[in-house]
Amino acid sequence: MTSTTKEEVRLNWAGQELISSEFDAETTAEQALEGRDLTGKTAIVTGGGNGIGFEISRALAKAGAAITIADVDVASAEASAAKINAETGRETVETREIDLASLASAQAFADAYVASGKPLDILINNAGVMAPPLKRTAEGHELQLGINHLGHYRMTMGLLPALRAGNGARVVTVSSIGHRRSDILYDDPDYLTRPYDRWEAYGQSKTACALFALGLTKRYSGDGIFANTMNPGGSMTGLQRFLTDQEQRDLGWVDDQGNVTTRWRSPEQCAATAVWIATAPETEGVGGRYFEECNESGPWHEDRPMNGVHAYAASPENADRLWELTERLLAR
Repeated sequence: MTSTTKEEVRLNWAGQELISSEFDAETTAEQALEGRDLTGKTAIVTGGGNGIGFEISRALAKAGAAITIADVDVASAEASAAKINAETGRETVETREIDLASLASAQAFADAYVASGKPLDILINNAGVMAPPLKRTAEGHELQLGINHLGHYRMTMGLLPALRAGNGARVVTVSSIGHRRSDILYDDPDYLTRPYDRWEAYGQSKTACALFALGLTKRYSGDGIFANTMNPGGSMTGLQRFLTDQEQRDLGWVDDQGNVTTRWRSPEQCAATAVWIATAPETEGVGGRYFEECNESGPWHEDRPMNGVHAYAASPENADRLWELTERLLAR
């Protein structure tokens, strides 16, 4: 009697079969979009003037999409837009100022975009901050939670009319493997009474990014809006600006001579997953899932600590709890 082996079917935390592609960690954003025509599509990329955000913007524009780079650094954003337009030979990339550390600025950005009458097909919530000393937003929220989640939440909710007009809009919220550092600190998310831990706060903010995708899909998939989240992977960009050279050496990010170690990928590679989620046929009409390396991630496991998603960042119940907490924080 012969025996046969059945290929293991990998599942996410919800028991769904994982979505996969032919791409991997080495894929660049342009490769992930090869053969795809985005002419007529509109996209907003927060933090699109530098680093991974710039590569996301460039790849989408080269595929034909009209891009709005939303950035607090206006000069850098304008220079990036001009560079992309020169490369494509089209004037399809524009810039708009946004300061995600100000809820008023986030709302004003959304209001101005909606007033333009343009639909929004793709929203990439990419901008972020990592491991600063204790700083606060204009409204007094801890800076990482404020920029990485609350500012994006306010902006995204303000953009709902444009997203509805996109008729199948896709939202990508950029999380991180750093979400493993903390669940949401529901009792004191702004560190008003507890001692501040910058890495714990970063983890909380990136868990919030992941849960926001679940909550947004649950509430607005009926309007044709689907949100997914992702770990872009690590690249040495301006995100590390709050860490000293010695801290980066201690973390193993650079060697004793200051050279970047092999654990890091290029910004072009780290941009691939976002543009793939935002355009791939495999993710059309799909929401609330967590991706990395252009494939859906399985559950986090201690044997593979730099991959996968923790259960608390993939929980619909936690997403509802965060949504309620966010509404309270914004009303404060």
